Amino acid sequence: MKKLVTRRELLTLIAATGTSSAVLGASAAIGLIPDTQVSNPQIPPIDAANRPIVAILGAGISGLTVAYELKKAGYECVILEAAPKAGGRVKTLRSGDIIDEVGNPQLVEFDDEPHMYFNAGAARIPSSHRNILHYCKELGVELEVFINENKETWYQDDAMLGGKRVKNIQFTTSARGFMAEILAKNFDRHALDQPLSEYEAEALLGAMRSFGDLSEGDLYKGSFRAGYRSGGFIDHGVQKDIIALSELLKSRFMRSALNANEGDTGPILFQAVGGMDKIVDGFVRQLEDKIYYNVIVSSVQLAADKVNITYESGGSKYLLEADYCFNCIPTHLMAGIDNNFPPEYIKAMSYPRRGTAYKSAFQTKTRFWEKEDIYGGISWTNQPMRQIWYPTHGMHKEKGVILSAYNYADPLHFTRLSQEDRLESVIRQGEKLHADYRQQVEKGVTVAWHRMNHMLGCSARWGRGDDMPQEVESLYRTLQQPAGGRHYAIGDQVSMHSAWQESAVLSAHWAINHMVERQASTGNLPAQKL
Repeated sequence: MKKLVTRRELLTLIAATGTSSAVLGASAAIGLIPDTQVSNPQIPPIDAANRPIVAILGAGISGLTVAYELKKAGYECVILEAAPKAGGRVKTLRSGDIIDEVGNPQLVEFDDEPHMYFNAGAARIPSSHRNILHYCKELGVELEVFINENKETWYQDDAMLGGKRVKNIQFTTSARGFMAEILAKNFDRHALDQPLSEYEAEALLGAMRSFGDLSEGDLYKGSFRAGYRSGGFIDHGVQKDIIALSELLKSRFMRSALNANEGDTGPILFQAVGGMDKIVDGFVRQLEDKIYYNVIVSSVQLAADKVNITYESGGSKYLLEADYCFNCIPTHLMAGIDNNFPPEYIKAMSYPRRGTAYKSAFQTKTRFWEKEDIYGGISWTNQPMRQIWYPTHGMHKEKGVILSAYNYADPLHFTRLSQEDRLESVIRQGEKLHADYRQQVEKGVTVAWHRMNHMLGCSARWGRGDDMPQEVESLYRTLQQPAGGRHYAIGDQVSMHSAWQESAVLSAHWAINHMVERQASTGNLPAQKL
């Protein structure tokens, strides 16, 4: 008698093969994936004769969100930004821009054309990130689709097929086929708990066979889904060769290829037309007279009923007395700025580890990838460059700008090198994906976020969900609460899901709502009398 698997065992079985796409699909069907909604802060209008002053330290997305929402409610907002431009890690590079990397400043020399730009920081917006999309709509920021996965892009792994590149579609089709074969052959070998019915089991087994395009006997013998080696339109198609399971298992991409478009990159993705900093520009248009650039905060002091901020600008020192302070200065930098925060708050502020990330880009002489049927998407390699991103925008133009490296695992491989050697290294690596790469690329730039001035790090690292120990959770909650009741740390650094603009926006909303609730509970309401 055949044994049937339970729903929980089925998810575990599928996950064990190295892909989470089927797990997520099944989980969504039974309501296991959380959802988010637009969470506009509800801020009572304030008395115009008694307008609270709010200091906002940093003009990143979270700081801009706080200023935008509180200004609408009548608060007097002052934004102090250390850099000459707003946006933080939402940074788009164009002709004439300066890359302010410590020890390696660069001038961007791309051609001065609207489509010749590089999103060095934030580059994608999932359609499930409703709050940042809400602001794009409200601020008039035009969006276009960002292509994350393209089956015509390449995989290249020195451990597989002697280092030969293969199309994404060949790799993933072969991987799914062999995984489905393994699943189908072992489907009836798991113990009963709350078993699927015979009908459900047969339906799921049928889905597995379809998923892997299995032939008779539950064997994978290749699939026309990978495309045709020849023919297929006027003449009968000749199937492409299978990538043997033994070769697939040599590559670390066996796992990542099949879950690359899941989680935040699972929904359809967007980018701002003309560069992601168009979102920053949308906020800045509403806050132009509230932002002060090239300002260095030197002290933040809590008082009984205010927060005193000392800052330097133009060689002079100034004091700003504020009723509230919202601070998106990276916590590892803020820990080194003079303050009188409580010891437990300082400990919490000092805890998050900072991510390291490295990106580089080239202007190209031609859009050579389009000749290989690649229009957007990402090619992957096991070399230090990791990825090549092909621009979705500017199709069929003469030139383009490609992301030529994105390394967040070992970015020091590049940052140990001189600028010239960084570019030479990534050119040599790129030749394994495109034979004429060296002849095609020019005017390269590199961005090491852990060395960028005023940042010295990428997204904060707390750990997520069940991975966060209780003592770390306690530190996170301490930092989330206002120091002295008036100083709020904000940004994606006060989020369990960092590195997204949505996280920065939601941290700002949480802090605003907490301030409003605290005002109501203490009776310290600046609201207008009715």
